[in-house]
Amino acid sequence: MILVSSCLAGLEVRYNGTHCLDKKIRQLLEENQAISVCPELLGGFSTPREPAEIVGGNGDDVLNGKAKVVGKSGRDVTELYIQGAYATLRKAQEVEATVVILKEFSPSCGSSMIYNGEFKGKKIVGNGVTTALLKRNGIQVVAEDRITEFLQEKI
Repeated sequence: MILVSSCLAGLEVRYNGTHCLDKKIRQLLEENQAISVCPELLGGFSTPREPAEIVGGNGDDVLNGKAKVVGKSGRDVTELYIQGAYATLRKAQEVEATVVILKEFSPSCGSSMIYNGEFKGKKIVGNGVTTALLKRNGIQVVAEDRITEFLQEKI
């Protein structure tokens, strides 16, 4: 089983109420090979919500208590991101997911690049909170820009 970001499945759950539909993801869902999940919603957020970024590091640093996730207004939302990460981990373990395909750049789901915490659109190398937790638990995380490559490897 594959776990996928709900926004990539076409659900309007992003911070601004939009989605990032990927037709390959939708096909995996229709073929019952994947289940969608949104770490932010599992953590207690609603849609829409204020954009947030990791300040002071990356997802590993957040899990280690060395960085925070803050909304654009400055509100500390770290605990909700951590709750969402653990809920996603439980879901992945429950469905015995072998891989998770997540939305790049998100403070939750980014798997190679995240925003730098300045809310200026600048990206840095790093994992989001959920990605960091999943990787710590031996679960493979794939960014949406590698879906085609991943699916070809699977065949």
